[in-house]
Amino acid sequence: MSVWSETVIIDAPIDLVFETISKPEKFMEAVPHIKSVEFLSEKHSCPGTRFKETRLMGKREASTVLEITDQEKNSHIRMVSKAGGTTWDSTFSTESEVDGVQLRLVMTAIPTNFLARITNRMIKGMLERALKKDMLAIKEYCESEKNN
Repeated sequence: MSVWSETVIIDAPIDLVFETISKPEKFMEAVPHIKSVEFLSEKHSCPGTRFKETRLMGKREASTVLEITDQEKNSHIRMVSKAGGTTWDSTFSTESEVDGVQLRLVMTAIPTNFLARITNRMIKGMLERALKKDMLAIKEYCESEKNN
């Protein structure tokens, strides 16, 4: 099992930050390398919501099916996916701070086979950079949207 964590402080209202991370279509607006979101359930932003996210990974497109498994408004949202022999469990949490909103992402990768364990070690650096890039994109998006 591997765990990654990334935190940013965002100068924007907590409602805006939470809406951005909890609505897949808003998340896609915020993160430029996400190319499409296709809903696989009638729900679109609460537990039980399932969707396919397609994003650029380097020069290739990769699609992942995610499910929102837990959510509490302006507090946290948890999404789980299974891909490449790994269960990816991601929780975004928000907390009001004096200078804005602390947004924290904790991602846990639980390999289900030997090959996935090796692959996850090999992509560790790439994954860390991707998570940081996503969090900075969310920060930039929310800070620009707060004035609109």
